Amino acid sequence: MMSPEMNADDQPPTDGLSAGPLSGIRVLEIGGVGPAPFAGMLLADLGAEVVRVDRPDAVGHDLTDGSQVLQRGKRSAALDLKHPDGVAAVLEMARHADVLIESFRPGVAERIGIGPAATRERNPHLVYARVTGWGQAGPRAARAGHDVGYLARTGLLHAIGSQEAPSIPLALVGDFAGGALYLVIGILAAVREAGVSGRGQVIDSAIVDGAAHLGTMVFGMLAAGTWQDRREANLIDGASPFYAVYATSDGRHLAVGPIERPFYASFLRGLGLDPDALPKRGDKSQWPPLRERFAAVIATRTQAQWLDIFAGTDACVEPVLSLTDALTDEHLTARETFIEVDGLTQPAPAPRFSRTPGRIASRPSLAGEHTRDVLLDWGIDPEPLLASTAAAQRPH
Repeated sequence: MMSPEMNADDQPPTDGLSAGPLSGIRVLEIGGVGPAPFAGMLLADLGAEVVRVDRPDAVGHDLTDGSQVLQRGKRSAALDLKHPDGVAAVLEMARHADVLIESFRPGVAERIGIGPAATRERNPHLVYARVTGWGQAGPRAARAGHDVGYLARTGLLHAIGSQEAPSIPLALVGDFAGGALYLVIGILAAVREAGVSGRGQVIDSAIVDGAAHLGTMVFGMLAAGTWQDRREANLIDGASPFYAVYATSDGRHLAVGPIERPFYASFLRGLGLDPDALPKRGDKSQWPPLRERFAAVIATRTQAQWLDIFAGTDACVEPVLSLTDALTDEHLTARETFIEVDGLTQPAPAPRFSRTPGRIASRPSLAGEHTRDVLLDWGIDPEPLLASTAAAQRPH
């Protein structure tokens, strides 16, 4: 069935297969954790050919905790980057790649011999994409870190949570949004520019930069004096009674967000409340009693009962679903937002394309399972590499 946005020429392939909008782009991903694998997965979902370079000692020790889904759609070659043959192979592959992704600490790739100068000398068209927490320069560049620390330094962690303490927003705001997604944005922009200029460039994607950039509106409002630099003191940080979460009688929760006045009116009608008998929503000093009133009413019914009451309205009331419940949500099921691959239910590729939809080309790759085929495909004699890799796998 054609979506309303499609015309007759925009229908996706009828055979269920798609080359994807990034078909023809070759990506070399030097094995890492978190942002780099997610960025490679997203590029693979959109049709790029992604080869992940894994350490020889990773062969046979693949993750089985579910995080291996980040390796979907890729092939894996096990190469020993401590051996000259392994380094030479990466340099030769870089000659044929459009993009190289790495997430080492600053200076490590250069010491190994696969840094920007060495790879781009062989391929001036190459986009060399680096993702780290602190970036390639700055007083903390060489320091270890994790998502929570990067968010803490940007001020965003301070802004998220209750009045009592900050809350950790999983690793989504830092590692995956500020890191991986900004890396992909940079890659797409640089590949497009390289197509015009014929010259690649180096991308320095720092999680602190990307996370701070995500907060552009908040920092702008802070500078204008319309955002208070404390938690639960602003319209969209949990202070407002009409942008909040409330408990229902069955211990579940509703997410409430009727900021606009027509939506707010619909919300009050659903609650059965007379707006003239309530504290004025525009007066921040009246927000606490207004919140108490909403909480008391919402606590009288179950989540399901409230959903029936608000069904078909623009009151901006939604159930707070668990991760498990979200997998069977009516709307997400209709859109096939979640799909099953290799026995694991996982989010489908996003966003959607009318002619060249993304797809999961294969199950998560195992470390080193495609070494021979990858090397042959990229014009490299596999035998010396296979020998050095096998030697690196032996216990010392």
